[in-house]
Amino acid sequence: MAITMTEAAAKHIKKQLVKRGKGVGVRLGVKTSGCSGMAYILEFVDQPLAEDCVFEHELKVSIFVDPKSLVYMNGTELDFVKEGLNEGFRFNNPNVASECGCGESFNV
Repeated sequence: MAITMTEAAAKHIKKQLVKRGKGVGVRLGVKTSGCSGMAYILEFVDQPLAEDCVFEHELKVSIFVDPKSLVYMNGTELDFVKEGLNEGFRFNNPNVASECGCGESFNV
């Protein structure tokens, strides 16, 4: 099982961690929410949990995922994209069967 990130995502996370002044990476996860059933969680990690699965990018940026979320996120690539005036993270998850119209939630 694996989670990857693009260079753009790794650079953005690294920049935000430096700006923040602390942290060892970001946590990705899923929670029950939205029209389609599940929504992504993305938060800074200051202290990893013992059960975390850790995936590191070559730029020394770590992604932490709990084992329950990894089942739904296996094979996901985290990207950071800029489209016009908007920018943000995009989850390229091969397990997604459908998404809600607003793009906030998904199901597998």
